[in-house]
Amino acid sequence: MISLDAALALLADAVTPLAREEVAIDAAAGRVLAAPVRARSASPRTAVAMMDGYAVNGATTVPDVPLHVIGESRAGARFDGSVGAHQAVRIFTGAPMPDGTDRCIMQEYAVREGDRVHFTPGFGPEWHVRAAGSDFEADTELLAAGTRLGPRAMVAAAAADRAMLSVHARPRVAILGTGDELAPAGSAWQRRDAIPDSVTHGVAAMAGQAGGDVVVRSTGGDDLHALEAQAAALLAAADVVVVTGGASVGERDFARSMFATHGLDLLFAKVAIKPGKPVWVGRARGTWVVGLPGNPGSAMVTARLFLIPLLAALQGQALSESLRWRRLPLAAPLGATGSRETLVRACWDDAGLRPIAMQDSGAQHALVEAGWLIRCPAGQAAVPSGQTVEALSFALDA
Repeated sequence: MISLDAALALLADAVTPLAREEVAIDAAAGRVLAAPVRARSASPRTAVAMMDGYAVNGATTVPDVPLHVIGESRAGARFDGSVGAHQAVRIFTGAPMPDGTDRCIMQEYAVREGDRVHFTPGFGPEWHVRAAGSDFEADTELLAAGTRLGPRAMVAAAAADRAMLSVHARPRVAILGTGDELAPAGSAWQRRDAIPDSVTHGVAAMAGQAGGDVVVRSTGGDDLHALEAQAAALLAAADVVVVTGGASVGERDFARSMFATHGLDLLFAKVAIKPGKPVWVGRARGTWVVGLPGNPGSAMVTARLFLIPLLAALQGQALSESLRWRRLPLAAPLGATGSRETLVRACWDDAGLRPIAMQDSGAQHALVEAGWLIRCPAGQAAVPSGQTVEALSFALDA
């Protein structure tokens, strides 16, 4: 066995990002940039009003002295003329400031009579003008390569005035649950000794959140020849194949054997963690293969630790982008750990992290409340509440 850090270091060194492609900005949400996004123009391109009011020359405007209103400026429909002394232009929020003006006086201070306006005392001191380029200048890098285009990043991408963006291809993910006992959800009750195939649904949802394109989600029984044929099809269809179950060394554990005839080259097999020791990662026919334990808790923990970073790296992100460990307080005591590094499932409340009561790797209901993983080194003594611990969110955007 190797340590968690050693396994992740091997993965980081081995992954090459997928090819880049150009996509329309309307289809770019959730993708990872393969090249920086630079602004086509400054923002704002010209000085604009920050309030509804009147655009004036600040040096020649004084309280109670009337000005001649010679037009108006709206966002998208500027006043094209020039404003002289003792003149003003009605202006609205976001509208370009006319030539000759440098101040927007809020309409609350304005007294309008026909085409004349004067301003009551106390209309300062703010000038309520957003300067040209005050947000960013032309050719400013707004987003770096490797940025995932979430909602806030999409605002910046569109603000750059770019219709097309260079992104990495989405990894195609195939997921196979193995075991004679598995049955499609909704049908297990009809067959004695069957259990619903729950793990592949959780892994598929997690892969989708991480930018993967789940092209196959299926199950296979404990028949090596049949599994070898399934492996061939999955390797041809995907950039990453995830197989759940059959990861141990029993007589009917075929997860690795099914890829052996396809040239499986292991990156690592077995990691000194609890839960999830049997997890393994390798390549076969140029396709990444991730072997997860069959128990739901173990499978979801190891998918979070290894599959999600793999998908991130294939999309041009550093592994650290998907493994943001934080120091957070404990709301309840944490027990001592044994000989392996332990990932304790926990929930969050107003007092901090609270380890959930059910830590069994086969537990499924308990996964609903397990929003965090607390990282506990091997041989760690019990930790009292109030102390800080290292933790990773199950939610990919936390």
